[in-house]
Amino acid sequence: MTTVPSGSSADPWPIRPLLAGLVDDASLVQPRMVAPGIDAVVARYLSARDGAYGGMIGHLVCPVSRLPALVTELARSAPSRPVDLSLVVDTGLGAVPKALSTVFSRSSLLTPRTVETAAPPDVDAVWLERVSEFVPDEVTPVVEPRRPLGGTAVEIDAWLDAVQRVAEHGCTPKLRCGGPRPSDVPSVAEVERFLQVTVGKGRGFTAIGLREAVRPSAETETDRGRHGVLNLLLAVARELGTGGEGSVGDALRETDGHALVAEAEALSGRTVDTVRGLFTCCGIDPDPMSISEFATLGLL
Repeated sequence: MTTVPSGSSADPWPIRPLLAGLVDDASLVQPRMVAPGIDAVVARYLSARDGAYGGMIGHLVCPVSRLPALVTELARSAPSRPVDLSLVVDTGLGAVPKALSTVFSRSSLLTPRTVETAAPPDVDAVWLERVSEFVPDEVTPVVEPRRPLGGTAVEIDAWLDAVQRVAEHGCTPKLRCGGPRPSDVPSVAEVERFLQVTVGKGRGFTAIGLREAVRPSAETETDRGRHGVLNLLLAVARELGTGGEGSVGDALRETDGHALVAEAEALSGRTVDTVRGLFTCCGIDPDPMSISEFATLGLL
């Protein structure tokens, strides 16, 4: 996640409610061989959060295994206020209590907002209850039922059933929109069905793996057609029946940024509040997408 460089002394610009607190920095959950160092991530995150576009910055996403290093670096950096943290379980659910204890003991540095974990394919109420037991009431449990890559219709149905079980249990489902393989990008039809299960039933969700503000117009063998942040926001509005004309799928496929901006600006305040109450945040891959893309579109 790159931004216009700015220091803590920059005057923050007003951020429209549709984008407020939307962008999480997911740099630290990248594979170790490509992820930037903790020091670089912390410096960039704090600069962005305290800079001109700071109102758009959400959580810093950190795996449990990298939490000690993050705490050390934040103590060295002395942030002006605590960092909102999304803690990703990568060492088993049993490590969550100790990790949260560390976070709560460093309240001047960190505020825990979510605990995120991947779900087994056969996720059930027993497993979900175990997650809830590890996560205190003031922290949101986020669960990602893994979508089968290149899955059959039966496998996709099973994935969506798991998403529904997660939502009905009171956890927040997570949608993975990208990754190192082309198959990591879900199809438009898969995203549309995910929104039917979540938004259509009044359930919120988060997303990760987004790289652009608007869906790219070019698709190649190695680019299946990545989803845009703005596309996904407007797809939620259309699923609610309070967005623009056309289908949810049309919103996801749209590559004309100006058309998407016009539709976003036409949303009522109530629709915007509802959209963001359901699509709470999205984890952004570290470098490809600049927040300044939204400024170029006239949204900042």
